[in-house]
Amino acid sequence: MLQVENLTKGYGGHLLLDGVSFKINERERIGLVGRNGHGKTTLFRLIVGETLPDAGTIAVPKNYRIGYVQQHLLFSRPTVLEEAMTGLLPAERDHHWKAEKILAGLGFSEDDLSRSPETFSGGYQVRLNLAKVLLNEPDLLLLDEPTNYLDITSIRWIVGFLNSWPRELMVITHDRGFMDQVVTHVMGIHRRKVRKIAGNTEKYYDQIAQEEEIHEKTRINDEKKRKEVELFITRFRAKARLAGLVQSRIKTLAKMEKREKLQEAETMDFAFRYRPFAGRHIIDVRGMRFGYDPDRPLINDLDLQVSAGERICIVGPNGRGKTTLLKLLAGRLAPQQGQIRRAPNQAEGFFEQTNVQSLVDERTVEEEIQAAAPDLTRTQVRNICGQMLFSGDDALKKISVLSGGEKARVMLGKILATPVNVLFLDEPTNHLDMDSCDAMLSALDAFAGTLVMVTHNEMFLHALAQKLVVFQDDGVSVFWGGYQDFLDKGGWTIESGRAKAKRVRPTSTAAAPASGTKRPDRKVLKRQRSQWVAERARALKPLEQQIAAAEKTITDRETEMGYLNDAMMAAAGCQDSERIRELSRLLAACQAAIDAAFVDLETATAAHEALKEEFEQRRKEMET
Repeated sequence: MLQVENLTKGYGGHLLLDGVSFKINERERIGLVGRNGHGKTTLFRLIVGETLPDAGTIAVPKNYRIGYVQQHLLFSRPTVLEEAMTGLLPAERDHHWKAEKILAGLGFSEDDLSRSPETFSGGYQVRLNLAKVLLNEPDLLLLDEPTNYLDITSIRWIVGFLNSWPRELMVITHDRGFMDQVVTHVMGIHRRKVRKIAGNTEKYYDQIAQEEEIHEKTRINDEKKRKEVELFITRFRAKARLAGLVQSRIKTLAKMEKREKLQEAETMDFAFRYRPFAGRHIIDVRGMRFGYDPDRPLINDLDLQVSAGERICIVGPNGRGKTTLLKLLAGRLAPQQGQIRRAPNQAEGFFEQTNVQSLVDERTVEEEIQAAAPDLTRTQVRNICGQMLFSGDDALKKISVLSGGEKARVMLGKILATPVNVLFLDEPTNHLDMDSCDAMLSALDAFAGTLVMVTHNEMFLHALAQKLVVFQDDGVSVFWGGYQDFLDKGGWTIESGRAKAKRVRPTSTAAAPASGTKRPDRKVLKRQRSQWVAERARALKPLEQQIAAAEKTITDRETEMGYLNDAMMAAAGCQDSERIRELSRLLAACQAAIDAAFVDLETATAAHEALKEEFEQRRKEMET
């Protein structure tokens, strides 16, 4: 059990924690919440001793081990597996299978285990540090925004891992869905104090809101009573016969506690400006191929239609091509094969983490946002700065002095300033706190235009996705339906594949214990899966082409009917009976073609779903 008493910490005159006290009891899993900059990471650093408090104590039991994922990257072993094994307890130094299991869960493939840690991206190197901490099995595990460097399948794995964690846990995350799945308690830093409750984030925020409402009502009532007492003293101070009552009121007034009015907490506010779009389709992709390795394309023969007002989410493990696809759809990259047709009146907003490099260091926040929308007045620009938490003089800060998270907020502010009818967003929640994520979700839900978004936040996926572009099984496919439909109809095949991680062992370790169950030959299983993927693609492709052809027929004939109706009105005005008869015949033919195409679409869609279900059943039988 860890105990904190009267802890106080501030920086440069800015107080973060003011006399906070709390306990972490045995087997508690605590979610730490609070706005950005309010001291969550500072509290973690105080607990592990990286920084010292201004006042107060942190009592840690003897031999109580605390695990904290370090952001600095320093590796001493030649392979990922051997580096991960440095985290094992001394009595388990040769238990390489434990390291393999953790690494597979965190998204490392069987080939990755024998690679050098230095060859991986920063995100995967942080995952390796996380694996070492998990293998060390500390008494208290501290996780600071773990979902920022995990992909969606790794997040789903670590949810199960943490739910079975037998000791204490504290986690900071902006992903409310993730937090609610793993914690037993929520602890919030609010107005420089700490409050801990049993339950999920909804219960915590409801309780805080209720307490603040009670505080405000009590303050108003106290102010009313105070004014009444002050009025009595003023009116009757000079009357000798009421001197006793006046003195009593003066003593009462001195004892009355004066409650301060609660300062309104700053919250990011999103309201995307919509530019009307008259067409039906935003983007039409046919047979697109793209890759950095000619022999292993990230995207191959992809067909995708993005309709006006549609919400499409791009999902899958990291490094498979999600951001690349977003850039292709937004016109930042050109396909190597195939076509991408975009609507001529498309007005886009594009957000990607590396896009902060486009900001001009010499400009202020206000100037940068103004440059994105010269038509806005200074007052309107200042309002947007305030929405992104750059109020007052903060709007005059130079871009060069901003942190990475602040620059990301400037990029979002530039999108808010510009009228758009399609949003391309790449992990827009990574630098936002939980309140800001809630605000963004509400704004995206209210946005009248089209949304194409890369995200691993399952709360956003459940709330927004109408169609998915899914990267898995070394390919990319389009799923017609919401995220829950996707999970219900097979979901992430990679999750079952993780159990098959190759046993790559360093020469210094002992052999793994014998298993009572004979495992299937990996080469045979891999070959069978490849055959299954190829056969599935061949079987589904004709139906997908039939669906696309039916959709195109419907679109083309509806457009033709619009022209014919206009011509019919003109002919009626001229009383041209011959022309009216001809147009009536053409309209009837168009309507018949549309009706037939809808029948074809319904038939092909039903067959497509049935065939997918049949192949999914075959996959499950093959793997078991």
